[in-house]
Amino acid sequence: MDGNQIRDRFLNFMKKRGHAAVAPAPLVLENDPTTLFTGSGMQPLLPYLLGKEHEAGVRLTDVQMCVRVQDIEDVGDNRHDTYFEMLGNWSLGDYFKEEQIRQFFEFLVDEVGLDPGRIYATCFIGDEENGIPRDTESAEIWQKLFAEKGIEAKIAEIGDAKAGDRRGMKPGERIFFYNDKENWWSRCGGIKTTPIGDPCGPDSEVFYDFGEAAHQPGFGLAHPASDSGRFIEIGNQVFMEYRRKEDGSFEPLSAKNVDFGGGLERIAAAAIDTPDIFETSLFRPIITELERISGKEYAGNQAEMRVVADHLRTSVCLAAAGLVPSNKEQGYVMRRLVRRAVLKALSLGIEQNLIEATVPAIVGIYRDSYPTYAKQQDMIVQVLQKEEKAFRQTLKRGLRELDKLGRVGDGAKVKISGEDLFMLQDTFGFPLELSVEEVAMRGMELSKGHRAEFDVKLAEQRERSRTATKGVFKGGLSDHSDKDVQYHTAAHLLMAALRQVLGDSVAQKGSNITAERIRLDYSWDEKLTDGQKAEIEKLVNDAIYADMPVVCSEHDTDYALGELGATGAFRDRYGDKVKVYTVGSEQKPVSREVCGGPHVENTRELHKNGEKFKIIKEESSSAGVRRVKAVLA
Repeated sequence: MDGNQIRDRFLNFMKKRGHAAVAPAPLVLENDPTTLFTGSGMQPLLPYLLGKEHEAGVRLTDVQMCVRVQDIEDVGDNRHDTYFEMLGNWSLGDYFKEEQIRQFFEFLVDEVGLDPGRIYATCFIGDEENGIPRDTESAEIWQKLFAEKGIEAKIAEIGDAKAGDRRGMKPGERIFFYNDKENWWSRCGGIKTTPIGDPCGPDSEVFYDFGEAAHQPGFGLAHPASDSGRFIEIGNQVFMEYRRKEDGSFEPLSAKNVDFGGGLERIAAAAIDTPDIFETSLFRPIITELERISGKEYAGNQAEMRVVADHLRTSVCLAAAGLVPSNKEQGYVMRRLVRRAVLKALSLGIEQNLIEATVPAIVGIYRDSYPTYAKQQDMIVQVLQKEEKAFRQTLKRGLRELDKLGRVGDGAKVKISGEDLFMLQDTFGFPLELSVEEVAMRGMELSKGHRAEFDVKLAEQRERSRTATKGVFKGGLSDHSDKDVQYHTAAHLLMAALRQVLGDSVAQKGSNITAERIRLDYSWDEKLTDGQKAEIEKLVNDAIYADMPVVCSEHDTDYALGELGATGAFRDRYGDKVKVYTVGSEQKPVSREVCGGPHVENTRELHKNGEKFKIIKEESSSAGVRRVKAVLA
C-alpha cells in the first residue's frame, strides 16, 4: 500500500466511525506570530481542545501538512524530514481510551496490513508526587487487543527512557511504562511545567519494530523509546483527562478529549517493511530522478540524496503555499532549503537544471491528492529555479574570489586562513565544505588552525544575526539541550537584574542563547560600570542559589502585560493568549516574563555543579542598545 492509499483509507476509516473530515490548516497560520509553520495537526485545533465548540461536531479527522525545520541538521538519516503529513483524529468530550486505542490498532492491522506482532505500545508510568496514577487502563486495553491476536504482551516498567537504554527489553515485553518525559502531554512539557488551567494528560505512543538489522548499538540497548533505530514511532494518542489548578494540583476533567497524530511517511515505511521513509512512494520518485540525472545509485549516496529529496519536496510545498525565497522568516527557511539542496546535488555531480528535473517528479507524487500542485507546477518551477540559478552564480563568484585569495602579486601561493573561508561563506554564500574541497582541487593549502579560526568568526556572526529558524518559536534558543534551557532561565534573571539596577525603563531588544553562553541586548546608552556589573551578578546569583521555583502559566495577553505585571519584549507579535514564566513566589516574583519556554523547574538546576553566573563581556550593540554576554561556570 502506498502513501496516497494510506491517506485516503485513514480518512474513509474515520468517517465510517462518525468523524467529520475537516479542512487542514494552511502551512503558514494567519495571526500566529509564535511559529513559522504549522507543525502538527493539533496546532490549529487547540482552541477546540480547550473547550470551544467545533461547528463540525465532537468527532473530527483530517490530514495536516506540516513543516518542522528545527531538526534540519538531522535530515540525511532514514527517518527525519522537514515536511510531513500528519494523520489526525479528535474526540472532543466524546469517546476516550477504549475506542481510540482499538480504532488505531484496527486501522494499522486491518486497513494498512501491518503485522500486529511488530507493534509495540507505551503508556504513562504515573506520578505519585502529583497524584497522577499510572495509566493501567490504556495498558490493559493494549493487552486485550494483543491477546485477541494471540500475542503475548508483558508489561515493562522503564521510567526514564535513557535509563532504559541500559536495561533494554526482555522476551515477551510489548507494553512499556515511561515517565512524563515520554508519555505526558501538556503545552509546556512535563507535569511540573504544565500551565495553570490547561488540559493535560498521559499519552500512549505506538511503535513499529523493524527488527534487529535496524538496531544501531551506539544508541544503547533497544526498547521502543530508545534511539537504537530498531523501533520507530508511528503514532501518538494523547488523553487529555486532567486540568492543573491554581494551587498546582491536578483535577479530572469533566469532558475528556482525545488528540491523535500519526506520521503518514512512517506508517507508509512500515507498510513496505523498511525503516527508510525515502524508499516509500512519497519519496522514491524523487530519488529515482536524482539517480537518473546524477548517474549514481541511491545506495552509497543515501545521505546526500535524502537531503536533496527532502528539501526540494518541502520547497515545492512552500512554493505552492505562496511563499518565495527571501531573507526573512519563512522565506529565509525556504531559501536555506533550496540552497542546501543545490549544494548537496552538486556533490552528486548535478551541476545544472536540478529544479527543472525534480519538480515534475514531486508534483506527480501529489497529483491526485493535491491537484492544485499540478496547476501550479510552472509557477513552482519558476520560483525555485530562480533561487537555484542565483545560488549557482554565487558559487561561481566564490570560486573566483578563492582563486584571488590563493595568490599574491608575484604569483606565489599563500595559505587560505579560517578568516578567508568565513569571508567566502559570509559574503559570497560559499559553504565551508565546498571551499575546503576546492582548495584541495586547486592545489592550494589551508593554514594550520583554519577550522578553529572559522568557528570563531562564525560564532561572532551568529551573535550578530540569528536565522529565522532559531528563536521565533524557541525563545532565542539554538536548541533544547539542558545547558540551553538553564541559560534561558538565567537570561530571565539577568533581565530582571538589569531592570533592578538600571531602572524599569530598560527593555530587552533581543537575545541569543546557546549551550555556551547567554547574549542579551537591552535598551541603554551607557557602558556598565564595574560596580553595576558586580551588583547584577550578585542579584542573579542570589536568585540562583535561593532555589526558587519556575512556574509556567497561561493568560490573556492584555491581562499578562497589564494587571499581572509580566514583561514582554515583543508585544506586537503576541496573540490573544501568552505563556508567562514566573521565577520566585507568585506574590513577589524575582522575574515574570512572557516567553515561549522551555525553562528549568527550579533555579537549583542552575547551580547543580556549583556554577555561578558571570558577565564575561559588555559592549555596545547599536545606537542606544548595549549587549551583555554571560556564562554559568
